[in-house]
Amino acid sequence: MAGTLQAKPGPSSPGSTHTGLQPGTAAPQRSRSRGFWYWLSYLRSLIITDNLIYLYTAILATISVLGSFFDRNGRWQHGCARLWAWSILKTSGIRVRIEGLENLPQGTMIFCVNHPSAADIPILLASLPVQFRFLAKRELFQLPFLGWFLKRAGHIPVERSRPHEARQSFEEAAERIRQGTPVVLFPEGHRSRVAGEMLPFKSGSFHLAIRAGVPIVPITLNGTRYVHEPDTLHMRAGQTEMIIHPPIATAGLTRDDVQKLSDQVRKVLLSRFVPASE
Repeated sequence: MAGTLQAKPGPSSPGSTHTGLQPGTAAPQRSRSRGFWYWLSYLRSLIITDNLIYLYTAILATISVLGSFFDRNGRWQHGCARLWAWSILKTSGIRVRIEGLENLPQGTMIFCVNHPSAADIPILLASLPVQFRFLAKRELFQLPFLGWFLKRAGHIPVERSRPHEARQSFEEAAERIRQGTPVVLFPEGHRSRVAGEMLPFKSGSFHLAIRAGVPIVPITLNGTRYVHEPDTLHMRAGQTEMIIHPPIATAGLTRDDVQKLSDQVRKVLLSRFVPASE
């Protein structure tokens, strides 16, 4: 199913570039080099790129929080987030090839995305033409400033450590989704630290999807590990791609179908996943 996707020019979005890559051709993956140009790129990131990102974050997060007092539907906050993401991609020289925009359904949906890099977040914000929210662990909402921003922007907290509170938070999240809030989930739970590997999926994402009863749209990201190496401050220019697969229905599924749904989504994501090499 996913292998038949064609690369069609979709509506342009900030930070997105449709390149000459052929349909079905993955974004190029490059092995890690420790030569002169690597360290020069790292130095540029430390001196210029990273500091500009900190500046964008401080300014736009402040504007977003202040604007949230006058905008209850979240459009202002999402607009600030998209501008923040677009600024990061442009400053870093990150290009995004988008495939499959025609697969976005009408209405509410859950996006299930592989998570190889911290660059995934600005790429999704800049490239997806949907006003969505992230699910984030509840502890982040308790941090100064970041927690205020997450609350005011309408992102959804979930509890992971305590089973009773976790069930309640997932039910509250499912209700938000049913009321019309699209969300992005990373079913791996956190970023993969191993190059070329997609981590096992957590079942909670699929319990949530079945409770909400809305379609899952799998999205495969390639090349993002190259443009931002995990656990470093190195942001560098490069080509990435975002592949939007056809939606998978969840209506009528029960908790007994969680593993089957997880396996189905994983199979679709892996069908276009290009493992990165170190």
